[in-house]
Amino acid sequence: MIGIWVQFISRLFLNCIFIKKQHRLNEKITAPLLRLIDDDENQLGEVSREEALRIAHERGLDLVEVAPLAKPPVCRVMDYGKFIYKQKKLEQKQKKAQRKVEMKTVRLSLRIDEHDLGIKAAKTRDFLEEKNSVKVILMLKGREMEHEDLGMSKVNSFLDKVKDVAAVESPPKRHGSTISMSLIPIKN
Repeated sequence: MIGIWVQFISRLFLNCIFIKKQHRLNEKITAPLLRLIDDDENQLGEVSREEALRIAHERGLDLVEVAPLAKPPVCRVMDYGKFIYKQKKLEQKQKKAQRKVEMKTVRLSLRIDEHDLGIKAAKTRDFLEEKNSVKVILMLKGREMEHEDLGMSKVNSFLDKVKDVAAVESPPKRHGSTISMSLIPIKN
């Protein structure tokens, strides 16, 4: 029963967020006086609703209300189907251009060998070149917790291997049994 309510509320929430802007077309425009822009971007001034509809029908295009809150409302004569098509293409292009930056994690230990540290550094370098941020975590286990200085030197030697492509967002700090730092890519 609870699952059904969760689905209902999530659908309701998503519908409220993603409501598309609807434009009034042709006869659905109710204002008696309109500011009219034709299909060549020329301002025709303030005209009556009937005159604007006549102009749109003569040109075989639609009358679209683009600024309903203006005094008087602004309407354009345009091919509405073409307008919607261009808007969808523009939204797709913007969505494609957006890229979500991810936080990648690289885990080290105090007993990691130099070769393995180089492999982890190469993987970190790949993450940073893909414009992701990286969190480096060094885990201290058992008696290693008494040797924080060795852990800090290991993290600093790791940082030396990637410092040409990474900037330190937060320096190495100890939190309980871990030493962590955050790296971000250098802006080019």
